[in-house]
Amino acid sequence: MKTKYELLCALQVLEFEISILADYSRECDECYELLRGKLDDLCGFIKSEENDRRWKEWGSLHEIQELSEKLRETSVSALCDMEKYQSVRVGQQSLGNYLSALSESVREEYRRLHVHEHSKVLFIGSGALPTSALTMAQDTGADVICLDFDQEAITLSKKVACITGLESRLTFLHGEIHQYPDLNDVTHVFVASLVRNKMEVIEDLKNKVKEGAKVVVRFGNGLKSVFNYPLEERYMEGWSQTRHQAQHTDSIYDTLLLIRTNEYAGRR
Repeated sequence: MKTKYELLCALQVLEFEISILADYSRECDECYELLRGKLDDLCGFIKSEENDRRWKEWGSLHEIQELSEKLRETSVSALCDMEKYQSVRVGQQSLGNYLSALSESVREEYRRLHVHEHSKVLFIGSGALPTSALTMAQDTGADVICLDFDQEAITLSKKVACITGLESRLTFLHGEIHQYPDLNDVTHVFVASLVRNKMEVIEDLKNKVKEGAKVVVRFGNGLKSVFNYPLEERYMEGWSQTRHQAQHTDSIYDTLLLIRTNEYAGRR
């Protein structure tokens, strides 16, 4: 029983500290450095083998699930605030462990998926500081579309693209995937771990992308769900699917690779 209360206490403390630091940061910019450090602590919490063992023992309990969902909503909101803060200070500050890990993860992903200069990539949930999209556009020369429902995030990410000199490689769209009827020229799609309605997005993509298009869905189940929206892994009609483990076993999210089959190809 002791481990149950250790897990409960740790989740409560993290949620409280992230919440209060997010509030402080809105009042004082200097507190964003403290918030960034606490989000990095959350990443470390997820990577801990001891915490993983505690989760496997107690994670199914209602009180643990309820608290972990509260922590996720708090941390997602704080991360979005952090990205907006850092997007206007590109080059002035360290990105922190979380955003640095995103850059390394996307490099691993684009190498595995053979993204190149003739690819057309769509990032769903790209955010105010589209680290993954910027990394891929710079490293591969691919054309990248960034889609986000937050208009402020789109406005800020456009400025980041200009500052980094990558504006010719990136296109920015505001809204939801269902608003864009034809994505037939897209070769690769990345769905961010912070996208909540992943199954709806996957269903929408099925009737929009061409046969052979690859969709990488980032998600976090189990302990990783305290910082990522989860995904119910089940058979999805119209897709060939493969679960991928990152080469870095301490990745803070997992990925599912979906490849569009011809079962629904051509149905519009």
